[in-house]
Amino acid sequence: MDILTEALGSMRTGLPTSVRTDGRAPWGLRLPPVAGAGFHVVLYGTCWLIPLDDAPPHLRPIALSPGDVVFLRDGRGHILADDPGTPAEVERPDQYKQVGPIGTVSVGGDGARTTLLCGNYHLDQGRPHPLVRQLPEIIHLPTRHGRHPELSAAVQLLGAELENPRIGSSGIVPTLIDSLLLYILRAWLESQPPAAAAGWAAALGDSAVAPALAAIHADPSVAWTVDALADRAGLSRAAFARRFTALVGEPPMAYLTRWRMTTAARLLRESEDPLTVVAARTGYGSEYAFAKAFKREYGQAPGGYRRQARTAA
Repeated sequence: MDILTEALGSMRTGLPTSVRTDGRAPWGLRLPPVAGAGFHVVLYGTCWLIPLDDAPPHLRPIALSPGDVVFLRDGRGHILADDPGTPAEVERPDQYKQVGPIGTVSVGGDGARTTLLCGNYHLDQGRPHPLVRQLPEIIHLPTRHGRHPELSAAVQLLGAELENPRIGSSGIVPTLIDSLLLYILRAWLESQPPAAAAGWAAALGDSAVAPALAAIHADPSVAWTVDALADRAGLSRAAFARRFTALVGEPPMAYLTRWRMTTAARLLRESEDPLTVVAARTGYGSEYAFAKAFKREYGQAPGGYRRQARTAA
């Protein structure tokens, strides 16, 4: 069971959007907050990512080089510029053109060129999965000098397709951008030193907690108990509960309920299954018990949630 893919899939509310940004020094672009998570890939040249004045003090300007990838967990507003001292402007409609598989924004003067792929992943930040919630606000991943080879390969493929669009590029580029999110998060999770890893970064590689998480994700309809999950982990009930809570951030049964409700919401949005089937697939013996639990978690009945989700789509 691929928990990372499952966790992200539970938050997805649409396809990613992206634009190619071509800047020539001096240039600066002020980017507003976005719903979901933002990202930038430096395809050519260098630049700076600069937090806005209202950002927390621990967020500092970041120098970016070719191949660097930046992930902004909460879609925080920020500035991209050739230099921290360059004034930043807000994108104007006349700067945008539809060229190749995605649009292009051109800014700046006639100096050194920088090219980035910029965009956002539409994620439900109202109910973020704890794996995503525990990520740093900004993740910076350099891919030069052999670091993160799979992510580097994806960046190179994207760069080639955007620099020289050919037959098939309109299908290849969106797929690569969609896959990039998993490459980014996998690279970050796997880059955490074992001794320093904590939270979900440690949980996914933990010999006791990871099998329990996989069991919950594989079949949330099973009547899991702490004892049953502890047996899979090879620990006593008390030791397993402590370890699970410390790494995941909540007790085993609380996470089981969270994942059941997350799965139910996804089924209500994406399937035509009747409520009795959704209830059974998420571990509830009756539609009434399921509806009560769902309303407690989401603040509305399952039927109303489904109608609202379809209307929004």
